[in-house]
Amino acid sequence: MSAEQLPMVVPAQDLPERVRIHEVGARDGLQNEKTAVPTAVKAEFIRRLADAGLTTIEATSFVHPKWVPQLADAEQLFPMVGDLDVALPVLVPNQRGLERALALGARRIAVFASATESFAKANLNRTVDESLAVFDPVVRQAKEAGAHVRGYVSMCFGDPWEGAVPLHQVARVCTALRDMGCDELSLGDTIGVATPGHVLELLSLLNEEGVPTNTIGVHFHDTYGQALANTYAALEHGVTTIDASAGGLGGCPYAKSATGNLATEDLVWMLHGLGIETGVDLGRLTATSVWMAEQLGRPSPSRTVRALSHKDQ
Repeated sequence: MSAEQLPMVVPAQDLPERVRIHEVGARDGLQNEKTAVPTAVKAEFIRRLADAGLTTIEATSFVHPKWVPQLADAEQLFPMVGDLDVALPVLVPNQRGLERALALGARRIAVFASATESFAKANLNRTVDESLAVFDPVVRQAKEAGAHVRGYVSMCFGDPWEGAVPLHQVARVCTALRDMGCDELSLGDTIGVATPGHVLELLSLLNEEGVPTNTIGVHFHDTYGQALANTYAALEHGVTTIDASAGGLGGCPYAKSATGNLATEDLVWMLHGLGIETGVDLGRLTATSVWMAEQLGRPSPSRTVRALSHKDQ
């Protein structure tokens, strides 16, 4: 067997046949970069990700430039990639952000909630309940406009200020977003402290609370090296939407202990080895992350990118 035939495909029982990767590199991955990334580079990044076979690529955030300067070019960027035949979700913090996004033709919207009071205060400058009250009209207006709405829930597995987060606390925020009308929820392990048993317990509780597995995505960080193990646990539960960031880009500007997202290449390597379809060309994706790393002036943290790009040298 040659290196080109790796990973060897050995399916495991009772796992999904196909997974949709929700690519967050262009938004979550770049938002914490201190040096401004040119808009044209961001657009090319998104185009290359689409060419690699990713069908859901989170493009940008319509947040006030003061809060996330890296994404101040949302109005310029979105029209540059709007012709792509892929889903291009955008994050909106409030009704003003939603109106800006809808005016440019965005039809997949995301709102960003917190499971803990400390992070809600740090990230949103509101309590959990106050932030949910802000999102309610946003979700309603987005749905009235025919948009698909995703609800992010951060700090689902641990909080840098509060420590362990009770499962029922996470479930309360998730069910509130569901009741507002969110089509999909993304469970965020913002500081990367989750372990597989914890993941399974939360998913089971959400099912008991009436949140179907097919409306749940998972968003793992690899701070403690657990992202793929946690992903596997989610797959065992039946989750088929996995968030990942090309090249492992990203962190969280409001939680300093948060390191990079699960690298899309590392995820694809595991999924392809399990015989799970993704539609992603790993070679093209790796080349894209190598190119983006060159734009940023540093190597990719993805182990798969490093392994495959080293073989090409």
